[in-house]
Amino acid sequence: MRKIVLYIAISLDGKIADTEGSVDWLESLPNPDQNDYGYPALLDRVDTTIMGNATYRQVLSFPIEFPYKDKKNFVITRNAELVEDEYATFVFSDHITFIQELKQQVGKDIWLIGGAEVNTLLNQSDLIDEYMVFVMPIILGKGIPLFSDHQSMKRLQLIENKRYKSGASLLHYRNN
Repeated sequence: MRKIVLYIAISLDGKIADTEGSVDWLESLPNPDQNDYGYPALLDRVDTTIMGNATYRQVLSFPIEFPYKDKKNFVITRNAELVEDEYATFVFSDHITFIQELKQQVGKDIWLIGGAEVNTLLNQSDLIDEYMVFVMPIILGKGIPLFSDHQSMKRLQLIENKRYKSGASLLHYRNN
């Protein structure tokens, strides 16, 4: 069975984006070693992405070519008026069943890119297999949290803890 991996950066106070949904703050952080934080390895490991509509719109707004063209991309949304485009397929209903079936298909692992609502939905449905959370040395104050307020308690198993010269830390967990 394919694994779903949440690979994401957060601020020390648990935010994945600022109040406008921007992740520009990540570019402002020092990275003296030009560390890639395992991003190329993750991209090699997955052939599918899952994200919320706000995250998808954020990725589309980046001043670069769409970075996941070689992946199958699914956008989890309740907005049935969205039209499939060249990069993504929109999933409007029965999200959990869709993702359960996606995990059963043949292929590489699946990258859960985020937003808070999608992270919470998959976490509460016990669909996330690994959590690769990079804690960045910044406090945003206000912003979008890693999980929404509707999150319930869950225990995880730490499989790796890594410190970087940039001040970032990787917390890599497995779902029990």
